[in-house]
Amino acid sequence: MRMPPVLASRSSAYLTALTQEIEKKLQRALDSPSQRRNLLQQLFTDIALEVDDRARDIILRKEDISSEEEEFIEGSICFYNLLADHFVWVPDNGKPILDLVVQLWSQSFASNIFTLLFHKWLFEVQLDNTEVLLRYSYALVQGATNVFWLDIQSNTRRFQSIFVYLLDEVALSPERLKKIPEQAQRDLFLLLSRFLLFYNSADKLHSFLKQFPDVPNAFLIGGPADIFVTEIADHLLKLKVEPVLLHYLSQIKVLRGTNDITAGQIWFTFGFILILEFIILCRLRIKNDDDYKVEDMLV
Repeated sequence: MRMPPVLASRSSAYLTALTQEIEKKLQRALDSPSQRRNLLQQLFTDIALEVDDRARDIILRKEDISSEEEEFIEGSICFYNLLADHFVWVPDNGKPILDLVVQLWSQSFASNIFTLLFHKWLFEVQLDNTEVLLRYSYALVQGATNVFWLDIQSNTRRFQSIFVYLLDEVALSPERLKKIPEQAQRDLFLLLSRFLLFYNSADKLHSFLKQFPDVPNAFLIGGPADIFVTEIADHLLKLKVEPVLLHYLSQIKVLRGTNDITAGQIWFTFGFILILEFIILCRLRIKNDDDYKVEDMLV
């Protein structure tokens, strides 16, 4: 991963200052047990915010960048996007923050913050301590699970860039995937299975299933396709947000056109979806809410 030279020279001072502020807030949380949860929650919220115009002007002055660099920064960017890349380009800047996060490991939002800031760093640096690597890997999966659920609950895609990185650059990249322990690899694939349809990545299902790690007792639970379908089915049962559930159901039609998922796997595992659709339709008719539209349903 290469940072555009103009961005590297101009943003370094700003991101270093931002890193120091994060370090101060983490230290304050460590020193204030009674306020710890609120402080960590606020910090998580801050780094998940979209970069405002003022910060963009400081870091990204368009008159100074080429068309290639403009493409690099096109679209909405959150602070965690910039910081995650910064800690890959300048690993030493992230070490004080990482040390503090580890001390706050058991606290709410600690794994979320770790995932936002270090989801790329974990796969770009060399870690020789197996125990540390295992701890970081589990924190990544836990934090990613938490933030993806936040997207589910709000029906937004604020953390989609993390999902895309973990799917494209880790799960589908054997060299990076092998950097984490085998159990963490399996946990990561189970996580990605549950959110693949939510983040509109069904077109990558074939490649995803081909890279699926070996699972113990596979002769009992089936192959990658069986595991994927089971994870989706279990995930659907936990969903409470109707627009999100409808989105999943509309995406399931993709499975019917793939050779990776058999008709039997779809219909036996998703038979209960017909009941879910009926319940949703009843709710929508009762609400008479035009904001919810039922399209491309499985039936």
